[in-house]
Amino acid sequence: MFDYVVVGAGLSGVVMAERIASQLKKRVLIIERREHVGGNTYDYYNEDGILVSRYGPHVFHTKLKEIWGYLSQFTEWHHYQHKVLGHVDGNLVPIPFNLNSIKILFPKPVAEKLSSKLINFFGYGNKVHVLELKETKDEDLKFLADYVYDKVFLNFTHKQWGLRPEELDVSITGRVPIYISYDDRYFKDEFQGVPKFGYARMIKNMLNHNNIKLMLNTDYREVLTVNHLTKQIKLFGQPFEGKLIYTGKIDELFDFCFGELPYRGLELKFETVNREFYQEAGTIHFSNEYEFTRVSEMKRITGQKSNVTTIIREFPKDCNRNDIPYYPIPQQENIEKFNQYKEKAKDYPNIILTGRLADYKYYDMHASILMALDKFKKGL
Repeated sequence: MFDYVVVGAGLSGVVMAERIASQLKKRVLIIERREHVGGNTYDYYNEDGILVSRYGPHVFHTKLKEIWGYLSQFTEWHHYQHKVLGHVDGNLVPIPFNLNSIKILFPKPVAEKLSSKLINFFGYGNKVHVLELKETKDEDLKFLADYVYDKVFLNFTHKQWGLRPEELDVSITGRVPIYISYDDRYFKDEFQGVPKFGYARMIKNMLNHNNIKLMLNTDYREVLTVNHLTKQIKLFGQPFEGKLIYTGKIDELFDFCFGELPYRGLELKFETVNREFYQEAGTIHFSNEYEFTRVSEMKRITGQKSNVTTIIREFPKDCNRNDIPYYPIPQQENIEKFNQYKEKAKDYPNIILTGRLADYKYYDMHASILMALDKFKKGL
């Protein structure tokens, strides 16, 4: 009945299914454990009419016109430039830390001196990671690095990951640089925005094809088995000779034979406030206050008009096996364990791995889509 089976209806799986159905004219079955499509991008209109993201806000951004153009087949856009502010010493300053942040926090002579040195050492428009800046021999820049590390980076990282920055791979710590510019945008990419009617609508449009069938509320192991001795795949109890595109947790696919890969999770608390706006930016960071790491205001992101507004507070937590996995934890021991699974997967010619969980790596949305499109182009 099916030429391909896709496990997972997040962005990676949906892109693969859409391309197979529309370009190869092959039949695809998508199996999704949750009751909805879209994975962690899933959004909906709450009882107050505010478009909210169940798993926290997602702002799409990319430098690649190809990726923007591909998604634009399935959605109109609300063009939005994301801005994030952080609480530092009683002030709200741009995050990532930049020259405007320095200007707000330090006396004018100090701010001018620090800004001048950053520009001279690293060049205007560039960025430098705070851990790299801590290694500089210039005492003023070391002072700045220590200040940013203590006030912005350290406690936020510890709350988010349960670890100190030095214990994490640079793929994570490098996501929070100091920008040597006055550009307050969180992302610098040319194409930025959110789907005008939400990610869920966009993804449903992507799946609106006669060659795609969707099973929700279904653990793939209920209908599909992989025999790890013979490498044979069965679907509904019958041999399946097509390709399995797997976007779930790689350790689960192989029955955790090398041990379980850890993730960080989130507890999200939603609140609708009876006023037009709640805060000054789409997202506010709290590095050193409270248990939550940030508060996002959906209307600031979606551009909706309403007399009320909905906010989301994010509380990071450890992730149990049955929790929604948000962030792979890129420590060396975890990477080594993942590499064992990756090597084992090479013995399964009919299984294609793609996506954040299968690759045990945190991808921005555009990266997940790009990887899925590249794998499709290389041939399935």
